[in-house]
Amino acid sequence: MSTTTEPGPASDAGRPEPTPAAFGPDFVWGAATSSYQIEGAATEDGRGPSIWDTFAASPGKVDGGDTGAIAADHYHRYRDDVALMAQLGLGAYRFSIAWPRIQPLGSGRIEQRGLDFYRRLTDTLLEHGIEPWPTLYHWDLPQPLEDAGGWPARDTALRFAEYAAVVHEALSDRVTHWTTLNEPWCSAFLGYATGRHAPGRREPAGAVRAAHHLLLGHGLAAEAMRGAQVGITLNLTQVTAHSTAPADLDAARRIDGMQNRLFLDPLLRARYPEDVVHDLAATLDFRHVQEGDLKTIAAPLDFLGVNYYAPLLVADGGGARTATAYVGAESVRTVDGGRPRTSIGWEIDEQGLLDLLLRLRRDYSALPLYITENGAAFDDEVHDTGRVAYLKGHVRACAEAIGRGVPLAGYFVWSLLDNFEWSYGYAQRFGIVHVDYATQRRTLKDSARWYASLIGRGGG
Repeated sequence: MSTTTEPGPASDAGRPEPTPAAFGPDFVWGAATSSYQIEGAATEDGRGPSIWDTFAASPGKVDGGDTGAIAADHYHRYRDDVALMAQLGLGAYRFSIAWPRIQPLGSGRIEQRGLDFYRRLTDTLLEHGIEPWPTLYHWDLPQPLEDAGGWPARDTALRFAEYAAVVHEALSDRVTHWTTLNEPWCSAFLGYATGRHAPGRREPAGAVRAAHHLLLGHGLAAEAMRGAQVGITLNLTQVTAHSTAPADLDAARRIDGMQNRLFLDPLLRARYPEDVVHDLAATLDFRHVQEGDLKTIAAPLDFLGVNYYAPLLVADGGGARTATAYVGAESVRTVDGGRPRTSIGWEIDEQGLLDLLLRLRRDYSALPLYITENGAAFDDEVHDTGRVAYLKGHVRACAEAIGRGVPLAGYFVWSLLDNFEWSYGYAQRFGIVHVDYATQRRTLKDSARWYASLIGRGGG
C-alpha cells in the first residue's frame, strides 16, 4: 500500500512508444471477453437462466433496461470473431464459460450442447494458432444455485468444483491454462453487499461469507482439475492515502485490506489478514471458515491473473467506523487525484499498475503474473485516440515492470469487443473492435490496429 500523495503520469504526450523487444519472444499477447457480456443466445441449446438474466430483467437494475440476451451475438458469430483475432495476430484468447450452458440447474444434468459450443470455439482458436484461456466463472451463477443461497452458502463452492471437473474433462485435451474465478471481490461485494451487481443483495455479512466460499470454490476446483495449469484472476488496485495524516493512512489500510489483501493473503499465505479480521470483528465473525479451508485455498498456483483499470486515492470519511463487509464505506471517501478520466469515470494512471506489479513481486512471491484485463471505456466509434493512449501507457508500465524484475508473462487487453457492460448496459464501450448492436457489424478501431502493430513488430 502506497502512502505517497503525488499522482503518477497521466499523459502520453511525448513519451516513447512501448517496444515488443522489452517483453521477449515468449510473452503472451491476447484479448479477453466474458460469456454473458458477448454471447447472447440466452435461451438456446438448453442454457438455463443465470443471476445476470434475472438481475437485468428487473426494472431499474441496468442502465437503459439493457440485458445480455443478444449482446454481441458471439454464440452465432464466434468463427468470424476468431478470424478477427487472427487478423490482429493474437497469441491467446481469454474467454469465460457460462456455467448455465453446462449445468442449467447448477448441478446434476450436463447439457452436452453447451459443452459442444466451447469445444467448437476451442478447436477454431487452435486452428488459427490462438491459445484458448478459459475462465470457469465470470459472474453468471446459475439462478437455481442463487435460489438455494448463492455464494454465501458453502454448498455453492462444492457445486462449483463439480462443474469445474466436468468442463476440465471435456476440454483438457485442448486447453493448457485454466482460470477458476474472475474478480471474486466483485462477485462478493458488488453482488452481495452493495447490490450494484447480480444478484443485487445487500447483506454485508453474507458478502464476507461469499468471498470465502468463492476462494474455497477456487481451491476445490483446482483439486478437481489436478494436473492442469491453474490460476485465478483478481481485480487489484494500488491504494494511496490522500495525506500522511493517521486517519487517511488508516483509511487506505482498510481499503487495501478489503480490496487486495482479503484475497491475496488466503491464496498466497494461507491466512486472512489479522487487521481485516479485526476490522470486521465488531459485527461479523469468521465461523464460516472451517478447518482445512485455508489449506485448500492456498494450494500452489501456476499463475496469478491481475485485472487493473484505475488507482484509488482515499481519505478518512469522518463517519462512524462500524465494520461492514463493504470496506467500511461510510467512513472512507475517495479523492479526486486530478488525473484525466475515462468515460466511465475512472482515473487514468499507469504508474498505479507499475506500483502494483512491483508490490506483488516484493510482498508476495515470484509467481508468474499475467495482466488478464486492462483497458478503458471511451465515448468513441472507431477513432479512439484516448484508448490508444491508455493502452500505450499501461503496456509501457508492463515493460518497465519486467525490466525491474517482475515475472510478468502476458497481457490481455479488455476487451476484444464492445459488449454488455454489466449494470452500465451498452452505454460504455471497452472494445478494441466496435460493435454496431443493431447490425452486429464488427469494425476495427484504431486501438485494435495499434495493438496488432505492437504484436506484429515482434510481440507475438
